[in-house]
Amino acid sequence: MKSRVQIHIDAPLERIFPLAAEVERWPERLPHYRYVHRLPASNGERRFAMGARRGPIPVRWEAIQRPLPEERRIEFTHTGGVTRGMQVAWRFEPSDAGWEVSIEHELELHWPLIGALAAERVIGPQFVEAIARRTLRRVKVLAEARS
Repeated sequence: MKSRVQIHIDAPLERIFPLAAEVERWPERLPHYRYVHRLPASNGERRFAMGARRGPIPVRWEAIQRPLPEERRIEFTHTGGVTRGMQVAWRFEPSDAGWEVSIEHELELHWPLIGALAAERVIGPQFVEAIARRTLRRVKVLAEARS
């Protein structure tokens, strides 16, 4: 499953990037996030247990985050939960008026018989993309409100 959700944000990158990178603050900023807890990690990694809601359905996962501000990118590797192994990249591209912010996901489920179907038809569009779209819309509201 590969997906990409994108939104235009009319605010400076210096305002947008921290809203996306400071995952510890997501539960106070993003109403659909239930919690984000820092986990012990080796080598200075930023590892988190995260929980959100897709409508009334709670979802949870663990991820390692790699903020790369010089490259205008934030990477995540999911290390726990149904989406274990998923690669996620936030990208920030300048536009004429503001920034195009996208979240790209790549997930391959190694479940016998139903893995690809589950990823493509259910997990990707109904959970991953739905949560990502809601996240981007809220980041847009927060970043543009400070303009």
